Amino acid sequence: MTGLPPLSSTRSERVRQVTALGRRAARDRQGRFLVEGPQAVRELLGYAAGAAEVLYVTPAALDRHADLVEQAVRLGVAVRECTADVLGVMAGTEHPQGLLAVAQRVDVPLEQALAAVGEQGFVVVLAHVRDPGNAGTVLRAADAFGAAAVVVSAASVDVYNPKVVRSTAGSLFHLPVSVGTPVQEVLQACRARGIRLLAADGSGQTRLPDVDLTGPHAWVMGNEAWGLPPDVLAGCDAAVSVPIRRAESLNLAMAATVCLHASSVATGAV
Repeated sequence: MTGLPPLSSTRSERVRQVTALGRRAARDRQGRFLVEGPQAVRELLGYAAGAAEVLYVTPAALDRHADLVEQAVRLGVAVRECTADVLGVMAGTEHPQGLLAVAQRVDVPLEQALAAVGEQGFVVVLAHVRDPGNAGTVLRAADAFGAAAVVVSAASVDVYNPKVVRSTAGSLFHLPVSVGTPVQEVLQACRARGIRLLAADGSGQTRLPDVDLTGPHAWVMGNEAWGLPPDVLAGCDAAVSVPIRRAESLNLAMAATVCLHASSVATGAV
């Protein structure tokens, strides 16, 4: 702790700077983002502590989550107490959970992410995915089922959007995540590394139970509303559909979870 009095003014310059990180322009300019809630903060400190800069904590959370505060202090992260009103303004959520960290970006270059695939791994490519909740859930599923990395294309939602970060439940800090590369360049880089490209597509002619998932491969996931663009579909080695019985379709997060589980079983990732 700094020994300074708790931040109590929602109009202070520090509060304005932190609050601004709720907007993509400020995140891009500062190279920082927000990590809200005890679960996400715990994973940040446990897996990417070097990226953590400041931890803001309310008096109630200071008692409830003393272990996290002590861990932050041991790791050299600045800790600053603030009122619940101030933390609510900075977090931008209706019911903040008392802990909010400011962290540096944790994404890695595309080549580093793809290098993690190796000879038997698999990677997830998000192409034009715009919904924060879907993106975060797919990243969480990728972590759960042992994906080597996640690649979020340039046309997709910002992975540092607070809603995405919350949806990952800390998985953002568990595996390599690459952002900002145009999807065609991602596909080209995968081909150069011998990573087979599998388009997840509801009308795909190859059924999931029939596809070979034993070698290095990438699941290419498209937009929630219109799926994958024709040029992306054409650039993949196969279009794979998930057999379903009666429902019209699966949403992106559900389809991704099914596909990634199949890859984890085939590759022995879990």
